[in-house]
Amino acid sequence: NYSKALSSHEKALKIRQQSLPPNHLHMAMSYNNIGLVHNKMGNYPKALSSHEKTLEIKQQSLPLNHPSLASAYNNIGNVHDNMGNYPKSLSSHEKALEIWEQSLPPNHPDLAASYNNLGLVHHRMGNYPKALSSHEKALE
Repeated sequence: NYSKALSSHEKALKIRQQSLPPNHLHMAMSYNNIGLVHNKMGNYPKALSSHEKTLEIKQQSLPLNHPSLASAYNNIGNVHDNMGNYPKSLSSHEKALEIWEQSLPPNHPDLAASYNNLGLVHHRMGNYPKALSSHEKALE
């Protein structure tokens, strides 16, 4: 029930806006949740805007190689993918992978998911050798 979820997340954001500084990580959590719901609903411009706010807050509050930033880039990449903006999707997923490679062990499942996302975008762009390579890395 996406409309109820969206309403709840927007209420949570309003409460947080009244009680927290604008760069607090809980604000990023609200924007992220709103972005995820908009993405599921097909409201891609709103989803993208929410995920970009999430990233902005996290960039102000966390080290640049923090895995949480990679998650924000990943979500931005997913929205761009859904919008058919494959070069932007690819760029975002590459940034996510770069951060996860620096901050996670080499067998972490988020790395596999990141390689899988890259493979999907390469496939949609018709770059099948790179798609295959990315999916093989995910499997590995």
